[in-house]
Amino acid sequence: MESRNFQLDTEWNMIHYPHKPSGFGILIIGDDRHFVNEQKSFWTQNEGKAILLTKLKDEGYTIFYSNLYGKNWGSARAVRMARSLYEHIIRTEIINGKIHIIAEGMGALAALNLIEEMGTELIRTCIFINPIFSLKDHLEMEKEHKFFYNNLLKELAEAYNIDIMQVEHEVRKRKEYFKDSLKIPMKIIYIMTDRRSYNRAKQLKNRTVKWLEEETQTSICYLLPEKRQGMELQIVDFMKKNEKIL
Repeated sequence: MESRNFQLDTEWNMIHYPHKPSGFGILIIGDDRHFVNEQKSFWTQNEGKAILLTKLKDEGYTIFYSNLYGKNWGSARAVRMARSLYEHIIRTEIINGKIHIIAEGMGALAALNLIEEMGTELIRTCIFINPIFSLKDHLEMEKEHKFFYNNLLKELAEAYNIDIMQVEHEVRKRKEYFKDSLKIPMKIIYIMTDRRSYNRAKQLKNRTVKWLEEETQTSICYLLPEKRQGMELQIVDFMKKNEKIL
């Protein structure tokens, strides 16, 4: 069996099995286009993601992820669901209890909260791809694009179960400093595809100056679109360097 889809609570989840398991697992937390249903997922349908998925399986990784209520924007219930999925996988599969996380875009918000909740004892590394680390910064950036901004307000209102008129206030008071995440080896990959990715990278640079000053275990890589195929090797090399201590 190469993969299986299953439900926890109301959400569909998917697990991919390697032919030769290494004993290590990866939790994927996807961006706003991410989905899982009873038959497939974004990572099996998108060509680029499918290539990365195949590479990770070839390296022996057991990979799992959840639909996480769709466009969750790091909501508390999405974090709880991710934690429930982790606990389910640890109970039912034979993998090391200290896992890797790959988080893309919006998924970085849930990943940071999950790291705070689970701690360094259960998270081995975290790889971020074009991450959104600050909901405040992202909301401010989207103000330039009225259509996207209005859609984002609706998505945040639904994700956090609040009135749309309260979204900006709730985002402004949101905690965005994460101590435990800075103790985890992190690799941040930015694929410079368009103006929005450049703006996100600029925001990231301002945030990570302090991380680097604090000598955290953080590395940052910027890739042009034509060089993105090298990302798979970078991710695998980074994870394997952090698997020497079980």
